[in-house]
Parts: sequence; structure tokens; C-alpha cells
Amino acid sequence: MSISESMAGNQKHARLSAGDEPVGARQWKHPGETFYTTEAVSLENPAPDPVNRTMITLTVMLAAIMTMLDSTIANVALPHMAGSMSASADQINWVLTSYIIAAAIMTPVTGWFAGRLGVKRMFMIAIVGFTIASALCGAAQNLTQIVLFRVLQGMFGAGMMPLSQTVMLDTYPPQERGQAMAIWGMGVTVGPILGPVIGGWLTDDFSWRWVFFINLPIGALCVAGVATFMPRNQPTHRRPLEWIGFLLLAIALAAFQLMLDRGQENDWFASPETVAEAVTAACALWMFVIHTATARHSFLPVALLGDRNFVTATLVNLSLGLLVFPVMAILPPMLETLMGYPVLTTGLVTAPRGLGSIISMFVVGRIINRVDARVLILTGLGVFALSFRAMSHFALTMDWQAVATTGFIQGLGTGMVFTPITVLAFGALRPDLRPDATGFFALLRSVGNSAGISLMQAGYTRLTQTVHTRLVGGLSPENPIAQAPDLASPLSLSTQTGMMALNEEATRQASMVAYVDLYHLLFLTALGIMPLILFLRPISLAPASGPIAVEH
Repeated sequence: MSISESMAGNQKHARLSAGDEPVGARQWKHPGETFYTTEAVSLENPAPDPVNRTMITLTVMLAAIMTMLDSTIANVALPHMAGSMSASADQINWVLTSYIIAAAIMTPVTGWFAGRLGVKRMFMIAIVGFTIASALCGAAQNLTQIVLFRVLQGMFGAGMMPLSQTVMLDTYPPQERGQAMAIWGMGVTVGPILGPVIGGWLTDDFSWRWVFFINLPIGALCVAGVATFMPRNQPTHRRPLEWIGFLLLAIALAAFQLMLDRGQENDWFASPETVAEAVTAACALWMFVIHTATARHSFLPVALLGDRNFVTATLVNLSLGLLVFPVMAILPPMLETLMGYPVLTTGLVTAPRGLGSIISMFVVGRIINRVDARVLILTGLGVFALSFRAMSHFALTMDWQAVATTGFIQGLGTGMVFTPITVLAFGALRPDLRPDATGFFALLRSVGNSAGISLMQAGYTRLTQTVHTRLVGGLSPENPIAQAPDLASPLSLSTQTGMMALNEEATRQASMVAYVDLYHLLFLTALGIMPLILFLRPISLAPASGPIAVEH
């Protein structure tokens, strides 16, 4: 029997030839290889009993919702923060930017910390740190303090999403992970939708400080749940942190995020600052890739790059970040500025998106073991394309039902896409690679979200300016059309008031044209992502005692 050692860390693995499976060993199939544990302890932690599993799920969901709520809940409170701290609009935006940059830098190192400390201990540290940082943000007295505390909040919050995903994958056996990821996805999807509604209510009825204080009771419940119900797992490795790779990736992420956040304000590449940030990000990323490929112990485990499903699913995840989440950033301003909806009404009109996501994820979680995950993803992308096509026909005269209907349809597509792509990414991945894998998976999703939002906002600004210029180009008193009865007061070009009214109306029309053009672009993007699904391999989730097979 030919045996070659193939597992890093404390667990021993052996690659065996056909027919040599040791008695009592657990089989773990990976593309091109079959692994067996040669110790009595399995790679995966024993499944918790049903009561503990339910409580662990509730705890993880609560932590995920808290983290995702905080990604959007502070947005509506920014004007109130600016007035309280005598900060300009540019300065107060650092409340958002500082959190995003800190989270982006710390997300990829989550796997290393989880491997060194154990998932439970690391999860506990992340929740406690996030909760304390939230309290400090609510108590901040000036701009410097709140930016500093938001950095701390982002550093601790960075690990909560990938760690919660890791806990769900470890808690459920392979054949139930589709349903587990559907449950987890509900918190990820519903959190950002509820954020503006809850943030607007807290800010209007109480104070912007309660946007952060609300995390205190939630964090306390999460800590109690983790301490009581989550089993303690042993660290999986003691390898030192690969500092060169980490610093290179951190520089690339920070420079890229700064470029996205400040690019529109600086007129993008017309600004030396934006050019410097882009060059820094590109150079640091290139050096990180070279270092990863040549270093003996790289920051990014090279084994992850050998898993075709994980690599392809991560690229699809990045593309979905460009596609799905920007809608949640550009739709509320459209409703509030063009339709005149109050903040609370905007939240209620967009809530059907969350309802559609819950329904879709519930259904997909029950059928994913019987349906090819790739078919579900393609169907979900088709649903996205259908909804974006409908949104490209929005008009200033439409009612709230059009917004609610298209949002509900997009919610249905969310469950069809995000749950199966997560199962395909991690379903055949070795358990020792999951902490690193979930960290990079979450990182690229965040990068896609940030890039998509920045690109949509930049596109909206440019399109609005272009369309506005075209609309007002022929508006002059000498134009015969300007003498038409329809342009009588208050839209008359012969008075200053009439010209201002015409300009305002032209701006409204140009804004709506810009929005519908962006929705049409998202429609084309949804179609363009579909070919990537062909590179994914289906996986069959066998019963708990059997292997996970990757079909070739």
C-alpha cells in the first residue's frame, strides 16, 4: 500500500490506492484525490445534538444580522452625526469609509486567527470586540473618536461573517448544508434591507447614538449563546502568520477601497490622488500574487487555488457583488429624491425584497440535495435579469407596486443564487481549509459590493450630467418650441422662475433616465455572468456516513 502524507496541522491524512481504505476511517473525496483520516478523531467536529444545533443556528444568525445591519444602519444617520460633531459631508463620510477599510484588511486574516485560537474562541473575541466598539461609537464626542472607534468596529466585525459561515458548515452534516446555508443567507440578505428602516426610526425617534447602542443587547445575547451552546474546538494549526503576504494584501485592499470611496469626489483619474491609489493597489496586488506563488508558506493557502469549484464560485461571488448589492444602494435615493418617499416609507416599499429572499432560501434549502445547484444558479440569474429588465422601464409616474414587485422578484433570485453558490464553493473543500476559504470568500464579496456601489454611483452622476445637458440644450426663448402653450407659466422661458422650474424638471427627467440606464446595464450583467456557471462541477451530497463526491 502506497501512503503519502498530505495533511497540514495536527490531523494526519493519507492518500491511499483503491481498495486500501482502512477500517473505521472516514473518507474525504477531493478533486483528483481521496483522503482518509488515520486517527479516531474525524476531520469534522461531531454534530451537536438537535437542541444545541438549533441554539447555535439562532446565535450565528443573530451575529450575522447584527453585522450586516451595521453595514447600512449608520447611512441614514450621517447628516445627524455631521451636525452633532460640526463635520462637513466629506469628513463625516469617513465614518463609513473607516469601517469598510478596516473590515477589508482584517477579513482575510480571520482564517489564520481561527486556526490559531479555535473557531469558538475567535468568534467570542469578535463579538465582544464588536459590541464594545459599538458602545464606544455611540459615546463618541468628536469626529476623531468616532472614526477611531469605527476602525475598531470594522476590525472585530470583519471576522464575524466568515466565522458564522464556518460555524454553520461545521455544525451541519454535508447533506444538510444546503439548508444551513439558506438559513444563514437569510440574515446576510435581510440585514442590509432592515438597516435603513431601523436606522431611520432610531435616529428620528431617539438619537443617532442608538444606531450603535442597539448592538449592546444583541451582542450580549450572541456572547451568551456562543459560550453556552457552541462546542469548543481545538486549533487546527500553529503556523506563524505570513506577514509579507498579509501586508501586501492589506495595502492593496486599503488603496483600492480609498480609490473607490474618494474617486467620484476627486473626478477619478483626473486626480493625482486617485491615480496614486490605483497604482499602489495594482502593484501591491501583483506582488501579493507573485509572493503567493513562490513563497514556501504563503498567506493564502495554495490548496484553495487547486479547488476549481472554490475558485470559480469565488469569481461568481465577486460578480454577484457587482450585480446585486448596488441596487440596494441606488434604489433608496431614487425613491426619496425623485418619488418623494420618506425614509420609513422607502424601507417598507423595499421590504418585499427580504420577503422574497426568505421564501426562496427556504425552498432552495429543501430541494438543493435533489436538484443540480448549477441549474438553480442559472435560474436565479435569469430571475435577476427579468427583474432588472422590468426596472429598466421605471418611470416618474409609476406607483409603489412596481418597486415592491421587482424587489420581491429579486429576492426570489437571491435565494436561488447565493445558497447554491455557497454549497458548491465549500461542499467539497477540506475542513481544515474552511476558515481561510470563508475569509477570502467574504472578502471578495465585500470587494464586489464596494466596487459595484462606487461604479453605479459614478455612472449615475455621469449619465445624469450627460442627459441633462442634452435635455436643456434646446431650451432657449428663441426656440419655436419654447413658445408652445405647454411651456406657459410656471414653465415659461421668459421668466427667471420659469427657467428654474424647467431646469429642475429636466434634472428629474435626467436622473430617471440615468437610473433606468443603470438597471438595463445590470440586466446585461446578469446575462454576462451566466457562462461562468459552466465551469462549476456539480457535487453530490451523500448521507452523513458517506463521502462527499465531486463529479468529474
